[in-house]
Amino acid sequence: MLEPLRQGLPPLDPAAVSDAASCALPARYEAVREARQFTRRTLDQWDMGDRFDDVCLVVSELVTNALRHGLPTADACTGGREAAVRLHLMRWTERLVCAVRDPSHDSPVARETDDFSAESGRGLFLVDSFSDSWGWHPLAGALDGKVVWALFRLPRTGSRTAAGE
Repeated sequence: MLEPLRQGLPPLDPAAVSDAASCALPARYEAVREARQFTRRTLDQWDMGDRFDDVCLVVSELVTNALRHGLPTADACTGGREAAVRLHLMRWTERLVCAVRDPSHDSPVARETDDFSAESGRGLFLVDSFSDSWGWHPLAGALDGKVVWALFRLPRTGSRTAAGE
């Protein structure tokens, strides 16, 4: 079990968000494909298509984990509840955050495995490998469950150009 992890996630001022997009995902494994398509469209709109491969892999793993481990057993990928999982993409000048919300209070579990050809059990290892940092935290207030997030640092070159204009 992993303790809630907020370190590594720089303070995120919602007012400073350059762009944000989110989509509701149903409790079906086909939602992983929908999440990839949404991520492709969003990154293309933000002129970040060159980051698609890494971001898409991480989004796929986060959504798959939410569907497998974050839903009540009765709802788990049977179509029991619509919009059981939500994907958020947020971009600041120098970072992109992918966050997946699910209704579970259980912490993500990173499994130790030496079998890198295994078909499952490597999701959080891949998230850790392809993002700059990741973590999770429980939700409070009216929202129930947790958010698992991954952060990607963006090159500063675009921000210097925009600031110089």
